Amino acid sequence: MTTITPASAVVLQPTTDAELEQRLAAAQTAAAPLAALRPAERAGLLDAIGDALDAAAGQLIPEAEQETHLPEARLRGELKRTTFQLRLFADLLRDGGYLDARIDHADAEWPMGAPRPDLRRLRVPVGPVVVFAASNFPFAFSVAGGDTASALAAGSPVLLKAHSGHPGLSRLTAEVVTSALREAGAPDGSFALIAGTAAGAAALRDARIKAGAFTGSIPGGRALFDIANSRPEPIPFFGELGSNNPVFVTAAAAGERGAEIAQGFVNSFTMGAGQFCTKPGTLFVPAGSGMVRALRDAALPPAAPLLNERIQSGYTDVLRGLQANPRLATLAEGSDPLADPPSPTLLLTTAADMLSEPHALQTECFGPTAVVVTYDQESELPRLAETFEGQLTATVHGTDTCQVSGLVEVLVRKAGRIVWNEWPTGVSVTHAQQHGGPYPATTAVGSTSVGSAAIERFLRPVAYQGFPQHLLPEALRDDNPLRVPRLMDGRREA
Repeated sequence: MTTITPASAVVLQPTTDAELEQRLAAAQTAAAPLAALRPAERAGLLDAIGDALDAAAGQLIPEAEQETHLPEARLRGELKRTTFQLRLFADLLRDGGYLDARIDHADAEWPMGAPRPDLRRLRVPVGPVVVFAASNFPFAFSVAGGDTASALAAGSPVLLKAHSGHPGLSRLTAEVVTSALREAGAPDGSFALIAGTAAGAAALRDARIKAGAFTGSIPGGRALFDIANSRPEPIPFFGELGSNNPVFVTAAAAGERGAEIAQGFVNSFTMGAGQFCTKPGTLFVPAGSGMVRALRDAALPPAAPLLNERIQSGYTDVLRGLQANPRLATLAEGSDPLADPPSPTLLLTTAADMLSEPHALQTECFGPTAVVVTYDQESELPRLAETFEGQLTATVHGTDTCQVSGLVEVLVRKAGRIVWNEWPTGVSVTHAQQHGGPYPATTAVGSTSVGSAAIERFLRPVAYQGFPQHLLPEALRDDNPLRVPRLMDGRREA
């Protein structure tokens, strides 16, 4: 059974240069044996981590409550999500489809005008990865979160840069992960914790690191993205940076269920005290529909503490800037929107003002604040949607008879997930999920950080041409000992 040290007995000090070198060297040494494990063997490692985290919940949850101000029920649900996604990747490994194995046999009559050689292709691990943990999900996007799970599933060792917002929990969780991996037989160096801004940047610059993953702010993510791209050997950097997640309400939907939509929006933008990356930050409603009144009269939840002092300070700074903008008026607010903890705030503007100053009015306010925009004609909505930068999500509330194809066409270009008559604050961990979008939502528009497709970030394709059977990976051999799904001469193997 895994034994972890009480957080009160440890301090998470910045990683020294010597310690970082030792962990980088260990990760490099672990890369080949971790990659060489059969997929089912790596699946066993992920299951072991999930089991160990579940067993340690009694120690992890209280520490998380103390450091993040999040309630126990929320944290227990998040820990369940975390262990579920570890096991989802384990199932993905056992299936083998993630390898995308393809075999094209030699064909002397290949129609392109020249014989085709024997070509066999699959995905292999990229190598050691540095993951930067997030503050707002201390389990699901932190030490043992989706980035760590998908990288380990791919066969890539992980250096996890702990978030300063929950250092004790990071230390405890890392002890659970390292102990579980050791007991399950993982190569030494498959996972290690590092701390401190300097250590994280130094790790990202190191030639032994082959990819980076980050969830956080636009300034922080962009700085790391620039490091990854300015190296002598640039590497992929998968950053989730920021999103406003606009919501568009049609006249028909407002007339049919305006009050319901209004309350749903309040529930969504204040969920988790507004500290979700998918929080809807802007709501477009038809003028004269009654929705402004419904939003003004909607019950706002009580004030809730934000994750830490830095987030509290950043939130109040942004809110003060929005309140000072003459194009914005206060629609509704709690007793003290700038207090610690802050009560929720709704601001109001018009479509004309949004078109005049979109960048300022769409500023992401990480906390319980959102902007309501009134419009006159639905024909305005595509133009309004065009004003947004890349988004994680965009939402439309309509009816089956609404003619909003033009709006949807714009949103497909702007966002990674389009939501119909639901709310974006709920990112299901599943195979078809897409949690990513055009910059600045993410730095890699073709990737997702949630769902089983997240493993693709830490894999790269390799083709073997003309190789004998005994030198091929098992997934590409004729007898297919792993029984993985394959594309054989352009057709799915029976």
